[in-house]
Amino acid sequence: MCLAIPGKVVEIFEHEGLHMARVQFGGVTREACLDYVPETQLGDYVLVHVGFAISRVDEEEARRTYEALAELDQLGELEIPEVNEPSRSGA
Repeated sequence: MCLAIPGKVVEIFEHEGLHMARVQFGGVTREACLDYVPETQLGDYVLVHVGFAISRVDEEEARRTYEALAELDQLGELEIPEVNEPSRSGA
């Protein structure tokens, strides 16, 4: 099942023309694209689905959603480490 996970925006930046953020999910931080919610500000809570913030939510809604997902044991993907592709230098 694919779910959107709530997280707190802790950094906003541009990357190759995309409006991006670092989003914190209960101690784990991941990057997410903010292009669908460009009005997002530092400290806002967003719902993230497959690397895209799809909506903003208030802190209380984020907390309730996160707790419900934890009770359903649906937060396992946050425990999987990110895999970075090896850099492709001119070799």
